[in-house]
Amino acid sequence: MISRHDPPVALRPTRRWGALALAFGALVTGGVLVAPATQAQQDPPSFYDTPASLPPNNGDIVRAEAMTFYLDPLKVTRIEADVHRVMYRSSDRDGTPIAVTGTVITPRTPWLGAGERPIIGYAPGTQGLGDHCAPTRQAAMGTEYEGLFLAGLVLRGYGIAMTDYQGLGTAGVHTYMNRVVQGTAVLDSIRAAQRLPEAGLPDDGPVAISGYSQGGGASASAAELHPAYAPELDVKGAVAGAVPADLVKVGVNIDGGLYVAFLGYALAGLAAGYDIDLSPLLNDRGKQVLSEVEQYCTIEAVARFALTRSADLTVDGRPFTDHLSERPDLQRIADEQTLGTLKPSVPVLVNHSWLDDVIPFKVGKKLSTDWCGLGANVRFSANLGPTHVGGAVAAQPKIYLWLESRFAGVPALSNCRNVPLP
Repeated sequence: MISRHDPPVALRPTRRWGALALAFGALVTGGVLVAPATQAQQDPPSFYDTPASLPPNNGDIVRAEAMTFYLDPLKVTRIEADVHRVMYRSSDRDGTPIAVTGTVITPRTPWLGAGERPIIGYAPGTQGLGDHCAPTRQAAMGTEYEGLFLAGLVLRGYGIAMTDYQGLGTAGVHTYMNRVVQGTAVLDSIRAAQRLPEAGLPDDGPVAISGYSQGGGASASAAELHPAYAPELDVKGAVAGAVPADLVKVGVNIDGGLYVAFLGYALAGLAAGYDIDLSPLLNDRGKQVLSEVEQYCTIEAVARFALTRSADLTVDGRPFTDHLSERPDLQRIADEQTLGTLKPSVPVLVNHSWLDDVIPFKVGKKLSTDWCGLGANVRFSANLGPTHVGGAVAAQPKIYLWLESRFAGVPALSNCRNVPLP
């Protein structure tokens, strides 16, 4: 277990730390600066074992324990807050109860804003598929690449509820890019934070949701599902950055490129979530790659599989996306992950870089126009951050300000009329 008696290093809101949080904590995509973790380095697996029975309601706590959230692999700096690793009940795509783990963070400083201390339901970006890639495990090792951005939110006084998602740490394959189960995992993590006595967070206070890349998709899904799934949550707004709202277009864009491992993650995650067998489409190399991609966290997977073409992995030598039109079951699965068909009931900030090399800019822009067409309150914020990672960095100042405005009760101003059609 992690000692609670390691000498603390204070994290103060100085200019130096603010710059570091902006420059490094925002790298919420492809695992930049992430040291690959191994299973042997992780906490004993007993915490992540699913019990024979789960509590009655989604968001109920199964178990919890104190932990330390380190910000570097040497474990020199930590988030100075009360941090708990939790297991809570959520639901699978078909409504079946499941156990999900996550992290709850409570600032030790008083909340100085109006009303009760807010909670941010934070949806992490792509971590990988291996259990050792779970954010709770990475946080304990000092290799969670979103740590400094989370520290920035804690310095602003917000409580944090960050999910590990289904199957990331717990039993089964992580259902990466499964729209419904990612959204429900985020919403139930907020419920869990409200119900964890040790956290001391308000049980019905203001809430916001935030995420980028995979986390942007999960945040967008949570915003869409919130009215029906968790209407009791007082959600003030949602931030969704570089949203993979159309998996087919994203898949075509990254196939054969630096981030093709994400395509492998999506295929493995959706196959697990829908219990389908992709092996008839794959040649021997394809089967090997799909098996191996499940073992690695993001940075190692990106390095190992960069520039791989899916056409080299299939029996007939065609890209995976070509098979969708011939397999109605695969097309249906892809269609079910599309975001923008349900109206968020809360204001949404959508941010995206024109220069994103992973999620096409047009995909994020179309999500905004689709939501605008449904009558949602949408603020679309474009930037010129270079690459997928740079887009995250460029978006952070506006995200902080937008969240502060929502919790201060300032009306959210939509720019739907000014969002050009893709």
